[in-house]
Amino acid sequence: MKVGIMQPYFLPYIGYFQLIAAVDQFIVYDKIKYTKKGWVNRNRMLLNGADTLFSLPLRKASDSLDIVARELAADFDRAKMLSQFCNAYRRAPYFAQTIAWLERIVEHQESNLFRYIHHSLVQTCKHLDIATEIRISSNLLIDPTLKGQDKVLALCHASDADTYINAIGGTELYAKEDFLAHGIELKFLQPKPFEYPQFGATFVPWLSIVDLLMFNPLDTVRKRIASSYELV
Repeated sequence: MKVGIMQPYFLPYIGYFQLIAAVDQFIVYDKIKYTKKGWVNRNRMLLNGADTLFSLPLRKASDSLDIVARELAADFDRAKMLSQFCNAYRRAPYFAQTIAWLERIVEHQESNLFRYIHHSLVQTCKHLDIATEIRISSNLLIDPTLKGQDKVLALCHASDADTYINAIGGTELYAKEDFLAHGIELKFLQPKPFEYPQFGATFVPWLSIVDLLMFNPLDTVRKRIASSYELV
């Protein structure tokens, strides 16, 4: 059983979906502290040839709250966010095939941050033909006081994992020998570079999955997700 575990990210880059596709079960953290400078509720799109942040506005709350306890701002203007994407990508070659999927995500009426992003991940996996089971971390029975690597190992055991695949950034956090001591093989997923035309300007890499879908045929994106990475 191959397992991946990540925080929920809103419309993340291709590597996130490659990780989902590479495992049998993908566990999304819900009861984990929200961090302002992370990528939970924001990402980057292309606007006028440069990378530009887009973000979900949040209701003011304590910085100590978990992601599942955070709410979208009451004045979150979904139509305005869609307009931002439309203004940025209306001339993109695959705008028509992508906008309907994006509307289903942005217009979703859920106000809870975790459930809103969870819905976007499920919808995107359907759009990309990723059949991996997506589970919510709090539904697995582990010691809730565990942190860091101990929590990851507990989730792996609760999922009967024999292989844990982490994003490449985890090489500084986890050691393969520690996982092997628990009977689990640890691997890291490294996306391969994927350059494509973006309105004829200098290529801006690693933008939101929205950018890939606006500039590439859906089948091309699906193939890149399924194979354009290395496990190290």
